[in-house]
Amino acid sequence: MAKSKVTLKLDSELINLLNSNYIELVYAGWLGKVIGVRHGANIEQWDYARIAKAFGEISSYPHHFKNFAADDDTNGPLFILRSLEDYTYTRNITAKEMGDTWLNYAPDGHGFYWWGGYGKSTEHTAYLNMKNGISAPRSGSIEQNGEAVAEQIGGQIFIDVWGLIAPGRPQLAAEYAGKVASVSHDGNGKYGGMFIAAVIAAAFTEKNVDKLIEIGLSVIPENCEYAEMTRDIIKFYKKEPNNWRSCFKYVYENYGYDKYPGNCHIIPNAAVIVLSILYGRGDFSNSINICNMCGWDTDCNVGNVGCVLGVINGLNGIDDSWKKPINDFLCCSSVIGTLNILDIPWGASYIAQFGYKIAGVEPPKKWRDILNQKERIFHFEYPGSTHAFRVESDAGSDVTGFLMNTAEDSASGERSLKVVFDYANGGFGYRTFVKTYYTPEDFDDSRYDPSFSPILYPGQTLKCKVKVPKGSIEEVLATIYIKDRNSNQRIYGEKFELKISEWNDIEYKIPYMADVCIEEAGMELIPVQEENRQSVLPTLIAFLDDFHFTGKPHYEIDFKNEHLEKWNELHIEVSQLTYLRGNWKLEDGELSGSYFGESAEAYTGDLKWTDYEFEATVLPKVGNNHSINFRVQGGIRSYAIGLSELNQLVLYKNNKGYKVLKSAKYNWEIDANYTLKVRAIGNEFKCYVNDQLILEFKDKKEPYMHGQIGFSNSKGSHTHYKKYKIKGL
Repeated sequence: MAKSKVTLKLDSELINLLNSNYIELVYAGWLGKVIGVRHGANIEQWDYARIAKAFGEISSYPHHFKNFAADDDTNGPLFILRSLEDYTYTRNITAKEMGDTWLNYAPDGHGFYWWGGYGKSTEHTAYLNMKNGISAPRSGSIEQNGEAVAEQIGGQIFIDVWGLIAPGRPQLAAEYAGKVASVSHDGNGKYGGMFIAAVIAAAFTEKNVDKLIEIGLSVIPENCEYAEMTRDIIKFYKKEPNNWRSCFKYVYENYGYDKYPGNCHIIPNAAVIVLSILYGRGDFSNSINICNMCGWDTDCNVGNVGCVLGVINGLNGIDDSWKKPINDFLCCSSVIGTLNILDIPWGASYIAQFGYKIAGVEPPKKWRDILNQKERIFHFEYPGSTHAFRVESDAGSDVTGFLMNTAEDSASGERSLKVVFDYANGGFGYRTFVKTYYTPEDFDDSRYDPSFSPILYPGQTLKCKVKVPKGSIEEVLATIYIKDRNSNQRIYGEKFELKISEWNDIEYKIPYMADVCIEEAGMELIPVQEENRQSVLPTLIAFLDDFHFTGKPHYEIDFKNEHLEKWNELHIEVSQLTYLRGNWKLEDGELSGSYFGESAEAYTGDLKWTDYEFEATVLPKVGNNHSINFRVQGGIRSYAIGLSELNQLVLYKNNKGYKVLKSAKYNWEIDANYTLKVRAIGNEFKCYVNDQLILEFKDKKEPYMHGQIGFSNSKGSHTHYKKYKIKGL
């Protein structure tokens, strides 16, 4: 992977931006994107009349959710951006590498995108092209797919992050965006991506929306339909600047859906975006509300507008009524289950790190450690951020608990999470926590088929800092806890008596455990006081900072204790697993995997795991290829060891296709149990069957040094897995 820096001449204004509020503007832009997607999600593809009839004048979210499920508009930006980590962040990145990133992180035919069929869904068409050897940019070209498919909306909706990584440099943003969009789109479909990325990049330094639109036009061909449409809207706006509905009537009559092929063409929706940015006049709420009321592909359009206006206005320009329901949580639906449970500050930091690398500028000291973090850490440094923490207590419904980001106090940096419980009584537990696993019960719908692996495992350590200020409660105990979904029990660490008015370091190393699924991790505070029935109970206030997970996993799972998680009749997942493809179910207390052709694959664990020992009990049922996977980095990068034809144990490397690294003779039979084990340390692998060392190998050619664990078979095989165990080394 290339790590060279891009040499670009930066002016003083841009250097000042990167050294001051760039990161917070990235957070505001990414938050605005997520708000916009949520705002438009449940009225997607409604037309103007239908929305007006149902809601009239929209001024807030039309729908409310327990937690907002995954969406293609947020999947696409974050995961395609990973090409800059997996290949190079420089201008040398290619459309082919960006396309391979699709193949690596998108499940095959479910989740992530709309899989509407070849020639109908642009993304599905591009995916199948690439999977069958037609690489990007041909995979998305008009030459390959025709104009109607290539000019749908997707080249625009996945593009926001490419503006966020190039602040103040719209031409550079358009350069990246053109490559990204060309994976699946062409013509106006590609120009829309370039336009939006340029507008977002320019918004870091230019706040006038009229000028921003002109900057967007400067990066695309002057005579393309996208540019002609934009200039027409500008002319109408200048003629009637106070009536967006008249402008939409003009759009409907001249650029409506009936004028274009396909189910979601880019031109009508781009017209709505331009209209909303102009008529919103720089106000975040006005702009996203106008965009939503126009209808058509609302989540896509409002998401783009939300990102633009988020960067223009910053965090102070986004009203709390938009932020609070989000609570910093983002659900995704990739093949990597731990990357499907994210918070918006994590996304902002991930995006911003590339901005600094591309510019060749060192981040300010305040943000340096956060951007370089290797562990999952909740730092609360973004103003208003909560990292999706929640509150609850044992004291009943009369107790009101809430949390807020604050600059009142901090253990490090400038901010922390303030947690408040009214009427705190002795002997009750008052908890603030983050969910580390999600289930169908946590959502209202199955949007884009999310599935998850926990982000925390036995063997790991939780650390945090907590402070209770001096007040009416002078004696408080604190303990870190986890909650196991399988037993519905909380498991507690050591209790610490807090030193009031001081920052206290609290730590809990989770022991080795079997058959658990950690769904919650947090801090429990326990006041030690007698109930005073003669007066109002005091308020419990605490500050939480630097809550993080570290360490190596050590646990085992017997599949007889796992569950099928039913979202709907067509979306049923095995608990703690994601899958690339195949039929994965639980049968007779065993994991069952099968497929008719290429490899069936399912994964669990954390992408960041490095050295470990992984073993699983494998029961071949049908066919000649039965494997376990390790160092899994996605659908096109992993290793596997497996029982194969000709009575062999084979070590494979998947680099956009499995190839044999080494094999050894080993006699095996159908319907017999075998314990396959691999010990992976650095680039050296030892492979065992039933504790007998069968083969060793050292990978000297671009080895995979980290990744998940998994299960797979191929060539029409059917395999059962009884249990597995992993121990970090």
